[in-house]
Amino acid sequence: MENLFKINGEDNVAVALEGHGDIPAGHKVALCDIKKGDSVIKYGYPIGYAIVNIKKGDQVHTHNLKTLLSEGSTYHYNPKIVQEYKKGAALLKEKWMNTVPSINVYTRENDKIGIRNELWIVPTVGCVNSIATELKTWAEKEFTGIDGVHAWTHPFGCSQLGDDHENTRKILADLVKHPNAGGVLVLGLGCENNTMPEFKKLVGDVDESRIKFLVSQDVEDEVATSKELLRSIYSVMKNDKREEAPLSKLTVGFKCGGSDGFSGITANALVGRFCDVLTTVGGKAVLTEVPEMFGAEQILMDRCENENVYNDTVDLINNFKEYFVKHEQVVYENPSPGNKAGGISTLEDKSLGCVQKGGKSIITDVIKYGETVRKSGLTLLEGPGNDLVSTTAQSAAGVNLILFTTGRGTPFGSSVPTLKIASNHALAVKKSNWIDLDSSLVLNDGFEEVTKRLIDLIVKTANGEYLVKNEKSGYAEISIFKDGVVL
Repeated sequence: MENLFKINGEDNVAVALEGHGDIPAGHKVALCDIKKGDSVIKYGYPIGYAIVNIKKGDQVHTHNLKTLLSEGSTYHYNPKIVQEYKKGAALLKEKWMNTVPSINVYTRENDKIGIRNELWIVPTVGCVNSIATELKTWAEKEFTGIDGVHAWTHPFGCSQLGDDHENTRKILADLVKHPNAGGVLVLGLGCENNTMPEFKKLVGDVDESRIKFLVSQDVEDEVATSKELLRSIYSVMKNDKREEAPLSKLTVGFKCGGSDGFSGITANALVGRFCDVLTTVGGKAVLTEVPEMFGAEQILMDRCENENVYNDTVDLINNFKEYFVKHEQVVYENPSPGNKAGGISTLEDKSLGCVQKGGKSIITDVIKYGETVRKSGLTLLEGPGNDLVSTTAQSAAGVNLILFTTGRGTPFGSSVPTLKIASNHALAVKKSNWIDLDSSLVLNDGFEEVTKRLIDLIVKTANGEYLVKNEKSGYAEISIFKDGVVL
């Protein structure tokens, strides 16, 4: 069978680049006979074991392959391996340090940069969502010369307990201080659990000319009062101008959704190469969706900067597994039906493709849900696989934009520009209104060339010269992680 893509020399399966007979494009083909009970190898690692004898040329999928994963795993710290990765990063830095282009962005407080100068309305509680939406519609017509207006509506902020309540507060507080926002109105009701005085303490010191707070129950006309506050904020932020800055100032999140059999060899692998460029020149990258690290976590652990980061990564993985167990759910109950239709068979298969987005970058930090990025390099962020929840967590962590790879396609956008990268050409053509870049070009043009095109697109996005497809459609929303009861 022709047109097969073998990822690693140790693999006993390859990916079909084109459909052939009963084997669809993106699905796996056995490169040799695989005996019942033997491991199926892809990316150089096991993605499961054969549950029947598989002949050379047969399709390898859910009907003859089963996961090897269980709730418990043993991990190892490998300092020699990370040193080899560090040597590779040093060589890459020599190549890219003086060749990556600069960007034109908005300089914010605390040495942060924004790639948009937007006006944000942040409700402290879902009860004022309709007011926030009304104000957004008004402000879009009223104000010109800024990059957009958003109301980050959500159903929470009251009737929550424990971690759920704190998660809501932390995510909203992070958004209030996000550098893509030139100004923010925090809109409350007055009787919610997330009280405005306590929320202000969590937010901390702010530029009071740019960030203002309103409790709707405290004023006679909350809409009229809000409009006055928004006019005041706008009068300051409308004067903001873009300034030149190095690419290393960027903070970029990486996410995949609706992955298929091509994701790990095109889109995610392409993003991984950009991740390596960004981190080696001093930028910040963020990788999340912890359940989609299961089965590939040791690869990430081998790139941890030191033993402390390694231990934090082990805790990140184990704590998320415990979250599944606590809810009496199977840790490895993944991939989704859409993933399977696209050629992904087991969670190991999905995870090994997923972590390609981190390239070979050194992992320098691990942060919890609701925390913000602290260090240059690749940060692992606690968060689920759900697209809206995980991209909101990345946005709250401080990313300026998100590179979102997909094999099935999705129209949504997070609270920051969400640049969609198709893993296959058919999707890029069919959903051109969703997709910003066709990564299948790497199969013909090579990674070097397409990485340069991706960097150029990211620079144009950062400069405001290119609006990603979700921005053009006006699609942008948030979703906050919930684990407990609602009162």
